[in-house]
Amino acid sequence: AAILDLARGYLTVNIEPLPPVVAGDAVTLKCNFKTDGRMREIVWYRVTDGGTIKQKIFTFDAMFSTNYSHMESYRRREDLVYQSTVRLPEVRISDNGPYECHVGIYDRATREKVVLASGNIFLNVMAPPTSIEVVAADTPSPFSRYQAQNFTLVCIVSGGKPEPVVYFKRDGEPIDAVPLSEPPAASSGPLQDSRPFRSLLHRDLDDTKMQKSLSLLDAENRAGRPYTERPSRSLTPDPSFPLQPTTESIPETVVSREFPRWVHSAEPIYFLRHSRTPGSDGTVEVRALLTWTLNPQIDNEALFSCEVKHPALSMPMQAEVTLVAPKGPKIVMTPSRARVGDTVRILVHGFQNEVFPEPMFTWTRVGSRLLDGSSEFDGKELVLERVPAELNGSMYRCTAQNPLGSTDTHTRLIVFENPNIPRGTEDSNGSASGPAGVRLSLVLALTVVLELT
Repeated sequence: AAILDLARGYLTVNIEPLPPVVAGDAVTLKCNFKTDGRMREIVWYRVTDGGTIKQKIFTFDAMFSTNYSHMESYRRREDLVYQSTVRLPEVRISDNGPYECHVGIYDRATREKVVLASGNIFLNVMAPPTSIEVVAADTPSPFSRYQAQNFTLVCIVSGGKPEPVVYFKRDGEPIDAVPLSEPPAASSGPLQDSRPFRSLLHRDLDDTKMQKSLSLLDAENRAGRPYTERPSRSLTPDPSFPLQPTTESIPETVVSREFPRWVHSAEPIYFLRHSRTPGSDGTVEVRALLTWTLNPQIDNEALFSCEVKHPALSMPMQAEVTLVAPKGPKIVMTPSRARVGDTVRILVHGFQNEVFPEPMFTWTRVGSRLLDGSSEFDGKELVLERVPAELNGSMYRCTAQNPLGSTDTHTRLIVFENPNIPRGTEDSNGSASGPAGVRLSLVLALTVVLELT
């Protein structure tokens, strides 16, 4: 506030302070000033670009106003209190910043001079987050039966100002995570921490799972291969392994449920890392990354939630996911009645359950290679172009897997005769051949000889 010399008249100006406001609210800026002089003008400015630019948003000029009480007697002292207000009906994030109120009065010595004073305020506009999402990092990724792997959930919160507080819960309980400043190295192996051991068996395992878990500790005394043996390249379970079901001979779903002895029943150690990306509008995108060593036996069907606290929210904002292994893929084949020479598409059309994270799909042909000669195909849809009759009765396996588990589903291809292609005249690619093709070649050759003659 400015106080001017009494000989010139005095003027005090101040703007009433405001707490942070939420975008969308109506805001009123109030400029109070006291003077014994004659009013000349009131000007409101919005200050931008660090104070280099002042945008005029309101002006009151006493010379052109008939609603002002002029003081004709300059010898009589009279204190007058005024208030000038500026109302922003729906404040936006772009309205954030400093504002100034400038007041001018005539000099008491001469009416040709104007004495100015000003006050300022910083309008702090908050904005609640506009979106929240929980995703899994590095997806799709395979199920690892023989080696522990780290798993990361990413909570993405956008549109907040100021930066929100982001944290995770598991099954409704807050997660006590170790803060990380840098992401763990991909080759660092299972994450370690020295905090006390706590068991999750009482919370996450039923009696069946507990017995299975404890039985795994005695795996060294069982017949068959040890669990730590290096797995084969194929995604198909080894039929000679006594603890795994055989899926080669039957067209039905088999879900992997046995786990090697590296799976422990201790509560995992969680590590939390935050990253921030400022937006051009003043908002901040926050990513919270929760990493731990995955235990499929305990983490399958665990509910994880990401919650956000923000001063512009009356209650926490949240998003949740349930970690679930794939089960029962639904296979759709088109056309439903495939004929020789048709293009057949075999597609995974959903599961019996909600699967998270997104699974990866691998197609193989049981007992042989695929039509294009490859041993396997990665993707949700397998396309067989111009199927020959030799593929009738062939069986195809789809392996769907995510870090929580894997499942195999089989489907058999039935190829019917095509009346447009005589029987026995198609090659391995469904193209016409055989006696009809030979007769056509002889006719062409005869035609060439006649033309030469």
